[in-house]
Amino acid sequence: MESWFLWTILSLVTFGFWGFFPKLAVQYINPQSALIYQVLGGMFVGAMALALIGFRPQTQPMGILFALLTGITGVLGTLFYYAAASRGQISIVVSLTALYPLITILLAILFLHETLNLRQMVGLCFAIGAIVLLAA
Repeated sequence: MESWFLWTILSLVTFGFWGFFPKLAVQYINPQSALIYQVLGGMFVGAMALALIGFRPQTQPMGILFALLTGITGVLGTLFYYAAASRGQISIVVSLTALYPLITILLAILFLHETLNLRQMVGLCFAIGAIVLLAA
């Protein structure tokens, strides 16, 4: 088995629960409060990671900048996700937001000069079609 595969499966399962739990949370508290508690949960995981690396994180400035931007956009996206989950069907909300790789792919093409083959481009067209069908 490839070394990345187990981590990918663990990520898949974890994100599956991540997509589901917000619907339960916003049945009891508002999206902003739910986000605060999620961030606290994230801080717990961050503290464990900090301990695993002996409380000595790497300090390369560009790495720090992009990691901070990841945190900012991730938490903002999560806040928007909670707002959508509180107003819509979670099955539709999670399906549409799970198409975020379209944005990542476009950014990778524009800024990292990555390329796609024909089959991958057809897959992207299907993803765009999925957005249209799910949103209708």
